Amino acid sequence: MRKDREGLTMKDLMMERSIQLFAQKGFKETSIQDIVNELNVTKGTFYYYFKSKQELLMDIHLQYIERLIENQETILADKTTSYPEKLHSIIFKLVHDIEKEGLRAKVFFREMRHLSEEHLEQIIPKRDRFKENVQEIIEKGMEAGQFRSDLPSDIVTLGILGMTNWSYFWFQPDGEKTDREVAAIFYKMLMKGIQSQ
Repeated sequence: MRKDREGLTMKDLMMERSIQLFAQKGFKETSIQDIVNELNVTKGTFYYYFKSKQELLMDIHLQYIERLIENQETILADKTTSYPEKLHSIIFKLVHDIEKEGLRAKVFFREMRHLSEEHLEQIIPKRDRFKENVQEIIEKGMEAGQFRSDLPSDIVTLGILGMTNWSYFWFQPDGEKTDREVAAIFYKMLMKGIQSQ
């Protein structure tokens, strides 16, 4: 498969340009013609790599969530860190990914509603696996006495994911706070709460 000077294949380039267009215009408003125009190729080239725009969107989602799970499970497998440290690492990784790949995160969270039922069947189990891994950290941390145990682990997990995932909407990589600082603020809020002592 031919690659450009940056080592990207035509399929990679097509996905990257599509992510930019989907983030800017939206999935429904972006046509296959828009995508091929960006790369100065034919529709035949598009259909060589993807059966449809739907399949392209699914591949973008799969690539994003599979990489998140791989990084998350590396953190989980580390036997030298406590459960609070694991949780902090995952929060940082989520915010860092949004800082590093803001458009990809935006497309993942915003455009999932445009996936067909068939494609959602491939994405939702992976998204659930990511959530279950976070919940496992919370529950094991509770059992180990490292987290308070009077809160339901599933609600705590959803709160963490809601807080971190939604940051794609407002986090600015060149803003006042870095990804590491934002992750530290999230972590402190979770661990200590915001009530004045």
